[in-house]
Amino acid sequence: MITVDFKKLNIKPGYRILDIGCGSGRHTCAAYRFKNVFAIGADLNPAELGAARKRLQLHEKLGENDGGLWGLTMANVSAMPFKDNFFDLVICAEVLEHIADDRSAASEIIRVLKPGHNLAVSVPRFWPERICWALSTAYTNSDNGHRRIYRKKKLVALLENFGVKRWAIHYAHSLHTPYWWLKCLLGPNRTDVPAVNLYHRFLTWDIMKQQYLVAWMDKLLNPILGKSLVIYLKKNRGY
Repeated sequence: MITVDFKKLNIKPGYRILDIGCGSGRHTCAAYRFKNVFAIGADLNPAELGAARKRLQLHEKLGENDGGLWGLTMANVSAMPFKDNFFDLVICAEVLEHIADDRSAASEIIRVLKPGHNLAVSVPRFWPERICWALSTAYTNSDNGHRRIYRKKKLVALLENFGVKRWAIHYAHSLHTPYWWLKCLLGPNRTDVPAVNLYHRFLTWDIMKQQYLVAWMDKLLNPILGKSLVIYLKKNRGY
């Protein structure tokens, strides 16, 4: 499930791309497909890094890259082991809502980005996420816990405070929103609910098959139901 729209990012050969909080590597793999890039996934969870490694190795075996390289490292988004202005693109997808000190995290992801280059950040959208919180207290403890719900203006202001400027926003994954509402209503940690399992099978099928009609429906509904808020920003020159 790719949240960031790579078509917006003008990725060029030779780019160094960081996917911070990479999880199982979905965005790292997507970046790795571009010509002659160096895609780096970073996460604190060893199990997730192991899953990302297997996924990247499979892409490499299948030849689903164009002369690029990949790497993985264990790193904390609030204190990253990279030089200032090191990356041509930084992706931070569904991470900031988990971080206790999101100001330090925002400062770090912008510190390692080259001036004049792009940052892509996604978080759960305010109102679908607010309903999830209302339906289930256990939901916030899932996936290492969501510590906060962002309003769009507040998140943009947080990021722009560290020297970037927003240039685009969109919403993603509208068809996932009802799934999470249903999951929260019936128990976010349960695996024995037929309706939830059937919906999950549909979402998995959609990811694998990428049917045009389903993609069209998702895009049509994203402005209303999109579960993820995706923000694109450019680092100001001089920072």
